[in-house]
Amino acid sequence: MIKYTYTILYVENVTKSIEFYEKSFGFSRKFVTKENDYGEIITGETTISFASKNLANSNLKNGFIESDLKNKPFGIELGFVTENVAETIEKVKNNDGIIIEEPKQKPWGQIVAYIRDLDGFLIEICTSMG
Repeated sequence: MIKYTYTILYVENVTKSIEFYEKSFGFSRKFVTKENDYGEIITGETTISFASKNLANSNLKNGFIESDLKNKPFGIELGFVTENVAETIEKVKNNDGIIIEEPKQKPWGQIVAYIRDLDGFLIEICTSMG
């Protein structure tokens, strides 16, 4: 059996990115390497990891497309469920996150907003579907 356990985001500054996720979403830091090139946060069942772009380049001989706030976000998003989307969006604003779409109620009742983190990764903040 295969189990999905983590996503790694390639970032400019691992500690700064982790601090954004701690302050904006209340996640806990699991660890950061002494070289500050890799770290993880505890988010529930799936870990979000952060690797420096330098470390990522050392692993991928042909490189990768970097996430950048100057460009449109990738066609992928991280999804965070919360009971209070508006409150979470305020925390994101206070921590220099970029609001892409303010909270809106969908026809099926769910409240959804979209933000970009410090490195330009797209995040959906929403209420539960159930």
